[in-house]
Amino acid sequence: MSATYRDALRAALLYLVLSVVWLQFSGYLLNSFFDSSDELLRWQLINGYAWVVLSAGLIFLARARLFRCLGIGARLRERNEDRERLRQAAAVFDCTREGVLVTNSKGLIVHVNRAFMAITGYQSEEVLGQQPSLFKSGHHPPGFYQAMFATLDSTGEWSGEIWNRRKSGEIYPQWQTIRLIHDDQGQLSHYVAVFSDISAIKDSEHELTHLAHHDPLTDLPNRLLFTDRVEQALASAQIHKRGCALLMIDLDHFKMINDSLGHNVGDQMLKAVAERLQGMFGPGITLARLGGDEFAVLAESCPQLVQAAALAQRIIDGLKEPFLINGHQLFINASIGISLFPGDALSAEQLLRNADSALFKAKSAGRDDYALYTEELTAHAQQRVEIAFELRRALEQHELRVYYQPVHDMKTSRLIGVEALVRWEHPQRGLVSPAEFIPIAERTGLISDIDNWVMQQACEQMCRWKRAGVELSFIAVNVSSRLFARRELYQRVAQVLRETGLDPAYLELEVTESAVMEDPEVALEQMHRLRELGVRLAIDDFGTGYSSLLRLKRLPVQKLKIDQGFVAGLPCDEDDGAIVRVIIALAQSMGMQVHAEGIEQREQAAFLLEHDCDLGQGYWFGRPVPAQALDWARAPAIG
Repeated sequence: MSATYRDALRAALLYLVLSVVWLQFSGYLLNSFFDSSDELLRWQLINGYAWVVLSAGLIFLARARLFRCLGIGARLRERNEDRERLRQAAAVFDCTREGVLVTNSKGLIVHVNRAFMAITGYQSEEVLGQQPSLFKSGHHPPGFYQAMFATLDSTGEWSGEIWNRRKSGEIYPQWQTIRLIHDDQGQLSHYVAVFSDISAIKDSEHELTHLAHHDPLTDLPNRLLFTDRVEQALASAQIHKRGCALLMIDLDHFKMINDSLGHNVGDQMLKAVAERLQGMFGPGITLARLGGDEFAVLAESCPQLVQAAALAQRIIDGLKEPFLINGHQLFINASIGISLFPGDALSAEQLLRNADSALFKAKSAGRDDYALYTEELTAHAQQRVEIAFELRRALEQHELRVYYQPVHDMKTSRLIGVEALVRWEHPQRGLVSPAEFIPIAERTGLISDIDNWVMQQACEQMCRWKRAGVELSFIAVNVSSRLFARRELYQRVAQVLRETGLDPAYLELEVTESAVMEDPEVALEQMHRLRELGVRLAIDDFGTGYSSLLRLKRLPVQKLKIDQGFVAGLPCDEDDGAIVRVIIALAQSMGMQVHAEGIEQREQAAFLLEHDCDLGQGYWFGRPVPAQALDWARAPAIG
């Protein structure tokens, strides 16, 4: 209990005691000294007046003491509450993770918290009495601080990003809020700055930006950043009247490395190629990886075509040196397409597109070389786009047709089978060559739909021939590599056979050797499943897909088709003759039929018959024709 409360209690007790004593004394006097009633009455009046005066005095004293006590108690409660609030504020001030700095009206530091010391590296005694300019980084111009104080003066608060310096000298970013504090008279008393270290956020933003603009494997600029740099380079080149060159690089047959040695070795190879390419170039040349095994080079100062060609040849020659990857000595070639600014293109998009067209030309010409962009390539590219659009419409409008080319027994000249071949009957252009639209169908993915449609039509036609009594041993249908790679091929073939009612033994599926070699294990599984259906299997274009004998003997195929490229040189070309003889001997030793395609001359047929080729197909026997125009007559005798 406080002293003030004790004083008030004493005053109340004193008043009570005096009241009791007075009452006792008054009663004694009344009983002892007054006999008459008049005197007693007079004394009672006097006594009453005295009692009133005394009581009033005592009450006044007690009331003043009590009121003073109550007023002091209220102030004490307010003081205690203020003290508690200050303790809480001090705890928050000291424990918050944001740095806090307080200066007086003159800008001298009067207080900092623990987070301030942890972030800046300064102890409180090192900064108290100093000005905040102690932490300036030099990152901001004077105008930055002028604008800051102008905002503070006008609004009383400023927030923003600011770069300051730690005690160690490191410059780092803060997000800071500064507020003005005024006293009761409205005068400026303090500045309070609250800040947080946003270095981690900045680092994350930088990392995300880097990942968004760089290839994660090689750390080269990706397509997005490369396109932006091309745009900047072209803008600068246009101002300074200079030329630029863009080279698109594609590694030849890179997929073979992935397939034979695994994607890990392939990734290491890509990194090694990127490092070697970077070592070839100096300032003014940007190297990027656009995706897969495709790279791009931008030469920002390349005024002449000969310089771009020399750079392309230097790249081709530089990549011919072997690469040592995980103990493997690997070799790689490259094809390059070149597009020039301003001769070939005036925009980044056009320059990239033209270089890609030139690259396609280089690859089509045999790879391991460079090609230049021309207007002719533009026309071809536009034509490919138009054909792709019209081909999709042709599927919907039923403009495709199935033609059938006869296959004859070489010994008896008897027609024993046919191959189903797709043709496009364009409403304006007439019959479009398969060589024109099949590559485009493969690139756009339409080839799978075309394959499915041809298979359906061929099986239905074979059923009609069987019902008409036509004796054919098989009808052959080509399966593209894209369709063959799909696991649903089995279900599609089974569905067609079920819907048409064709005996599976009459359906022969031809798969190119290169399609089988893309993924031999998947191909083996796919072929065994198809054989379970009862269909026949043939390897088309044999001799062009680099298959091994070990893999070949595991494949459940009944026929090898000799590629027409080897037949064309017969019988004069010794190399073609040797290859054909080896293929025939190989097939016979493995119990397979041999089927030669592209036979156009009697001498070719005679050579093949002499070396025991089983089946023949080509213009000498008959051209592809609609079903109703097929000639069922025996082919002319070969010998």
